[in-house]
Parts: sequence; C-alpha cells; structure tokens
Amino acid sequence: MDLDTVADELYGLRPEEFIPTRAARAAAARTAGDRALATEIGKLRRPSLSAWASNLLVRERRSEVEPLLRLGKGLRQAHQDLDGAQLRELSRQQRILIGELSRQAGQLAAQAGHPISDAARHEVESTLHAALADPEAAREWASGRLTKPFSSATDFPAVAALASAHRTPPSPAAESRTRRPTSRDTKADKERRRRLTQARKDADKAARELRAQEDETATATRQAFAAKKHLDETQQRVAELTAELQHAKTEHQQARTAEQEARSDARAADRRLREARRRAEGAAREVEGLEAGDDQ
Repeated sequence: MDLDTVADELYGLRPEEFIPTRAARAAAARTAGDRALATEIGKLRRPSLSAWASNLLVRERRSEVEPLLRLGKGLRQAHQDLDGAQLRELSRQQRILIGELSRQAGQLAAQAGHPISDAARHEVESTLHAALADPEAAREWASGRLTKPFSSATDFPAVAALASAHRTPPSPAAESRTRRPTSRDTKADKERRRRLTQARKDADKAARELRAQEDETATATRQAFAAKKHLDETQQRVAELTAELQHAKTEHQQARTAEQEARSDARAADRRLREARRRAEGAAREVEGLEAGDDQ
C-alpha cells in the first residue's frame, strides 16, 4: 500500500465513503508500522460535491480526457494571436463544450445517488473552463483527484488584452502608424488561420462526441432504470415464492409429523386390538370350559 494507490481509491469513492475508508487505510498503515504513510493518508481532504462530480466525469469518461486536453492546448495557442471575431467564435464553441461536459457530470452524479445543485453545476463549469485555459489546471483535473473546484477567474491568454482593445479603440493617428504586413506577418497569419481551423475542427469533433455520449448515456440510464424495475419485481416475486415455499415446507413438516403420529397411533391401536382379541379368546375358552363342567 502506498499513498498514490490510496489517493486513487479514495477520490474514486462516493462522498459518504471517503472518511471511513480514509480512516481504515490510515489505521492499516499504522498497524503495518508505517506511521508516516498513515499521517499522509490522514491529510487527504474529502472533495466538495462539485469536485467529486468533476472527478467522476474524468473517471467515468476517461476516453474524453485526452481529446479535451488536446483541445485546450489548441485553444490556448490560438488565443495568443486571434482577432476579436475568431475569439468570439472559439468562445462560442468553448461554451457549448463546457455545457455538454457539465451536463454529463450532472448525469453521472445523479446516477451515483448524489444529484448536484445549480451552484455545484456552475462550479463544475468553472473547473472545466480552467482545465481548458490553464495547463496546470488541466493536469490536476485529469488526475481525477480534485478536492475543490477551480476558480472561474482562470482565463485564456490575451482575453483581457483583447477586451481592453475593444474598450479603447486605436486613434486615427495610431492607425496611420500601423506598418504594412510583411511576408513574416503573412506566414504568421496563415499559421494562425491554420491553428484556428484545427481548433474549430477539434471543438466540433469534441462537441459531436459529447452529444453522442450524452445520447448513449441517456439510453443506458433508461435501460438501467428499466433493469432496476425488473430486478425489483423479480426480487419481490422471489420473496413471495420464498414465503410460499417456507409455508409449504412448514405444512409438509406438519403433515409428516401428523402422519408419523397417526402411524404410531395405528400401531398402538393394533397392539390393543390384538391384546383385546387374546383376552376375548381366553375368556371364551374359559366360558367353554365352565360350560363343559356343568354338563358333566
């Protein structure tokens, strides 16, 4: 047992299982003589509900983690140089992606027995936004061991600068001083357009995959509910049949006991009958003997 293994186990549990399991693992480490490990295990913090939902999304939708990380990398690179129109388009795709992922997190949490509130859902969205915008946040999110949500203050590079540029348009004099594009600028523009095109493709693909996954999850949820209902019905039927079987066994045992008692009574009655017959025959012979004596 090591800290990494224990942490991976704990952050994959439901919220109510975290503390008792942590206590059990720390106790096991102390019993094994590893007090340092026991102390480190005790320091592991239980995640908030929104952090737990984010961890659940990572663990249950593992195939979507790497595409999201790649998309975040492409978006961060594209944000460094994009103009306002391009940035607005990517922001739109980003909102769609984050919305769909947060809905999946909500569905998974509800299926696990812990529906999340709108406030917690917003925290999940903030965490996803940070994972797209910041490489370090992305690595922490992908670990599936968050203890609290990321702040929504995390943003893509150049967003603030772009917003500032929108608020303060350049003066005509400044515009007149703008230099003509060089061949290097043209190459940079082409590279930016290439990155934008790729980022848009990645975002569209991720959005399509998420919609398909949502449909699959919804279908699986309906099937799970139907299976649960059928299971409950069969369990009820099993309980009824078990009760009937137990009642039949009881009646069978009672009938067997009654049969044994009746057989014993019959044997006793047969013995009494034979005894009575012997007495009757003896009495009859005695009468015959007495009658024969009188005749003489």
